[in-house]
Amino acid sequence: MRSETSPSQRVLMGPGPSNVHPRVLQAMGQSTIGHLDPQFLALMDETMELLRMVFRTRNPLTFPISATGSAGMEATFVNMLEPGDRVVVGVNGVFGERMCDVASRCGAEVRRVEAPWGRIVDPADIAAAIRESAPKLVAVVHAETSTGVLQPLEEIEQATHAAGALLLVDCVTSLGGVDLRIDDWKIDLAYSGTQKCLSCPPGLSPVTFGERALEVFDARKSKVQSWYLDISMIRRYWSGERVYHHTAPINAVYGLREALRLIAEEGLDTRIARHSRNAAALHAGLEAMGLPLFAQEGHRLPSLTTVRVPEGCDEAALRSALLNEFDLEIGGGLGPVKGQVWRLGLMGETSSPRNVLYFLSCLERLLRRAGVSVESGLAAAQAALE
Repeated sequence: MRSETSPSQRVLMGPGPSNVHPRVLQAMGQSTIGHLDPQFLALMDETMELLRMVFRTRNPLTFPISATGSAGMEATFVNMLEPGDRVVVGVNGVFGERMCDVASRCGAEVRRVEAPWGRIVDPADIAAAIRESAPKLVAVVHAETSTGVLQPLEEIEQATHAAGALLLVDCVTSLGGVDLRIDDWKIDLAYSGTQKCLSCPPGLSPVTFGERALEVFDARKSKVQSWYLDISMIRRYWSGERVYHHTAPINAVYGLREALRLIAEEGLDTRIARHSRNAAALHAGLEAMGLPLFAQEGHRLPSLTTVRVPEGCDEAALRSALLNEFDLEIGGGLGPVKGQVWRLGLMGETSSPRNVLYFLSCLERLLRRAGVSVESGLAAAQAALE
C-alpha cells in the first residue's frame, strides 16, 4: 500500500488543482512563524502587492481569504448584500447556479439570466434584466469551469454601471492565465482560487474590493451574516492596523507569495500568451482526431477545454485508465453534460506543449483500444505549436 505521504506524481489536466512548481512546495515547507510576526506582516504586504499585479488593479483591499475559492464567492456576496436587495446573475453552468444559491441565502431577490450550457450569457439579456429589475449587484462568471466558456464582460459592465449597480466577477479559472483587467474593465469586486492558473495548492481565495464596493459596504444597515467573512474585521488585519481576526494559514501564504513571484518572473502577458498557445494546440489536436469541442466557438476558455465524448466510449472508464496507467488526470462533465464531455485543464504549470502532446498520445491509444476509430491529433497539435 502506498504511503499517505508519498502520493503519485500526476499530470493534473482536470478542472483543478493544477500542477505546482517545486519552488512553491518548498516555500510552504519553511518554518512556521506567528501570524503577527513582523516578518509575516511584511510577507503579507508583498503578497497583496503581487496580487494587485495579477488582478491588474490598484485596489488597496486585495488579499487572500483564508479558505478556498467558494469562500471567496461567499465573501463577496455576503459583504455586499442585505435582505431584500435585488441581484442579476448570469447562469450558464454550475458556478452561475452557485452564485444564485449564495445570493438567495443572503436574502436577496435573484433575477436569473440563463443561457444553454456551453454558450455565453447574452450581454443583451443581462442588460434587459438590469433595466427591468434595477439591481444592487450584477454577478457573472468570467470563466465557467463546468463548461469551458469565457464570458465577455464589456457590455455587461457598461449596462451595470449605467444603472448604478456593482459588477461582481468570478475569476476562479481565469486569474493568472487569461486576460483579466479589474481596473480597466471597471470590475467592482472579484474573487478567484489559488489552485487553478496560479498553480498553488488549494486553500486560499484571492479577492479584490474596489472603491465603489467599499462605499456600498460602508453604507450597510445590517451586520454581515458571516462573522468569519466580514471584511470590516478582516481588512483591519490585512491593513496597517494589523488587528487580530483569525490565525492566518501562514505556510499557505508562503506558497501563494512564491506562486505569484513565479508569475512576475515569467511576465503576466507572456503567461497569458502561453495559455492561449497551448490551448490552441490542444484544440487543433482534438479536432484532428474528430472530437468536437463543446464550448461556443469564439468564446472558448484557454485554461479549460471541454470536448465531447465520442459515441460508444465509456468516458469514466477512459478517465480511470488515464489516471491509473498514465498518471494523467482529466475531469468529467457536470450537471446536464455529465457523461457527455471531458474537461481538460491547461492551467499554470500544467499548461505546456509537453502535456498537450502527452495527453493526445494517451487519449488516442486508449480510444483505439476501446474500439473508437480516431485519427492522430499529434501532427495538428505540433503544427499549432510551431
